[in-house]
Amino acid sequence: MSVQSHSSARPTLEDVAAKAGVSRATASRVLNASPRVSPEAHEAVTAAVVELGYQPNQAARALVTRRTGAVAVVFSEPEPKIFDDPHFAWLIRSAARSLADADVQMVLLLVHSPEDMARAERFLAGGHVDGALMFAPHKGDQLPAVARKLPLPVVCAGRPWGPLRGLHLVDHDNEGGGVLATEHLISLGRKRIVSVTGPLDEHSAMDRLAGWRSAVGASDDEVALSTEDGGFSREGGKRAMAALLARVPDLDAVFVASDLMAAGALDALREAGKRVPEEVAVVGFDDHPMIAPHTSPPLTSVRQDTSDQVKHMVTHLLRLLRGEPIRARREVLPTVLVRRASA
Repeated sequence: MSVQSHSSARPTLEDVAAKAGVSRATASRVLNASPRVSPEAHEAVTAAVVELGYQPNQAARALVTRRTGAVAVVFSEPEPKIFDDPHFAWLIRSAARSLADADVQMVLLLVHSPEDMARAERFLAGGHVDGALMFAPHKGDQLPAVARKLPLPVVCAGRPWGPLRGLHLVDHDNEGGGVLATEHLISLGRKRIVSVTGPLDEHSAMDRLAGWRSAVGASDDEVALSTEDGGFSREGGKRAMAALLARVPDLDAVFVASDLMAAGALDALREAGKRVPEEVAVVGFDDHPMIAPHTSPPLTSVRQDTSDQVKHMVTHLLRLLRGEPIRARREVLPTVLVRRASA
């Protein structure tokens, strides 16, 4: 039986200290980014870490710092929607990248049932992560209430239902985006502009509808006639567009509250023999890079920069983790219109 030599074993903090010619405490302070070390000690310890290939024991470090180096990203949506909708894939990718850039590990939590909620609350309160980014858009969702009582900092996307007091929020100007889209269609001379909405248990869908309504000056009866919920899915967008064509045969433009639904709306218009944009102009919302430039014709869309939203959320959370005194508030990011061939 061979015995592993000390030189081939995983290097320890004591090895780093010995190599650098400093005490173990000094080596620890350097590795924990303490300002209470001299430049010479910092340089010696850093060189020793590189030469020995030292990797800190994260479990031991967590006991000292009470930090896990991980952040939960929590979605309150059914799993098929998370993995089938490109919008959520982009959100997850953006979160993973932004957290990795901050040297933080992402832990993904999907919450849909009451059992999921209870399990997620236990996990988040159990010291497994340092903070959380939450995406909980639906009316009646319990995640915002959970966020208020968690013993860790939380930043929420959008505007959740219920009292906003005490919550840190990063949102987009959805109503302004709805106005932008509809006013663009009006500027093209379109007279009969309808809208495919998202589900109205989400503030983002309600706000985009409010923007359309404000721009066209629609009455309650006109809203009922000229809008249809597409459920934020491609099939839903196709179904809603077909219903609007049957109900408003003289429509000449449509504002669709997401690019995925707009792709479905284009399918329905094509099947109905309607030429886009000659007979019906179409504007979407999201400017999703995997959808808007690739529809036929390419989709004019309101851009909400998902990556920028997530970066703002991560920056805000990191400031909270550093203990900076930040007042809870709602940060609203701008939207812009990106013109393509559909309008």
